[in-house]
Amino acid sequence: MLVVGGESAYVVAMPIVDVTHGPQVDEARLMQLGRMLAHEVSVAVECPEEPYDHALQPGDVEIRFRQRGPFDIGGLDILVEVRSKWFASRAETRQERCDRLRDALVEATGTTSVGVYLTMPVAAWSQGEQA
Repeated sequence: MLVVGGESAYVVAMPIVDVTHGPQVDEARLMQLGRMLAHEVSVAVECPEEPYDHALQPGDVEIRFRQRGPFDIGGLDILVEVRSKWFASRAETRQERCDRLRDALVEATGTTSVGVYLTMPVAAWSQGEQA
């Protein structure tokens, strides 16, 4: 989260992460992935405009898991799709960021059947206060 000029002024472009996994991925592996993913995604998308302070708060990263359905077609054990706001400094190194995130996921999950799709659309984000 980037503070701009005081406690109440934040510029937040929360990464949204969708994880699709095959039925062969067990719950223990998914739990391991869930424990590390917010941090690894934050590292992957940090940039001068949105530095990562290593103090994740609820709402900093939104992660959704779903198992492949009967009509989905795919061969990877785990597919991670990350959407984070476009910044020039972030876009310049998007492939390296994507590769580093994939490597971290391979290490954490113990499978090389992992894909990462990192997209950086021009976007806006608005969020209410956490209760």
